[in-house]
Amino acid sequence: MSPSIDNNFTTQLIVIIIVTFLFMLSAQTGLNKGIEYLSNINIVLAILLMLFLLFAGPTNFIMDLLVTTIGSYIQNLPSMSFRLSPFDNSTWVQDWTIFYWAWWIAWAPFVGTFIARISRGRTIREFLIGVLAVPTVFGGLWFAVFGGSGVYLDFFKDLPVMDVINNKGTEVALLYVLEQFPFGTFMSIVTICLIATFFITSADSATFVLGMQTTNGDLNPSGSIKLTWGLIQSLTAIILLWTGGLDALQTAAIIAALPFSIVLVLTVFSLMKAFKEEGALKREKKSV
Repeated sequence: MSPSIDNNFTTQLIVIIIVTFLFMLSAQTGLNKGIEYLSNINIVLAILLMLFLLFAGPTNFIMDLLVTTIGSYIQNLPSMSFRLSPFDNSTWVQDWTIFYWAWWIAWAPFVGTFIARISRGRTIREFLIGVLAVPTVFGGLWFAVFGGSGVYLDFFKDLPVMDVINNKGTEVALLYVLEQFPFGTFMSIVTICLIATFFITSADSATFVLGMQTTNGDLNPSGSIKLTWGLIQSLTAIILLWTGGLDALQTAAIIAALPFSIVLVLTVFSLMKAFKEEGALKREKKSV
């Protein structure tokens, strides 16, 4: 949010209504039109924004940080995966590691089903490259560029980036960082548009998946079904924000992650079993 706009329920309600209208409009156009067009716009805007900040910002520092953090990640991944800090009063692990694991698990059924829908006809190798390898590399670059730019300004330029984060939130800090570089205002506008399109495509995809799951797996659910689920999603978000604010909305997502985590474990074993059966079937065909 801009510092001049109050981040209250009224503002959040207006944003939800606008995003709801846009993603339901996109959902009505089908998988190969609305979602595809917006997704392509997302990718182009994200790449351009990242490349601009990479070369307009502290390029050497960003690349050094990227290499250093990759090494640190590989080195500390085993221990950090089991870290719960039982002797520490800090809530860092709960607020970050556990929260975001739960957040991603809650989204897994929607994302997984949607990716499976658009990946029909792809090989396992193509799927692994397109769903695991490429997003991981891009995500690492993204965090290094944006996070590195913020760290550089705070540590080496004595700009109060951390103060902005603590007092006004990360969303304001993002725009504050962009304002320190050439064409900052323009890039801030691009960023807001990018955030909006990411919200729209995420909600659009969730609506599509819910439509599939409630129509016996119909790969192309009707517009009325998608419209119904779009309204349910938006009304749920509005009610949770009204009764408990953003924390209630986030808590609901985390609670949903618990049963899904059990389903994910079962899905892993099911996938391994399917691979084994398919391999046995191929060997049997070759022997005939």
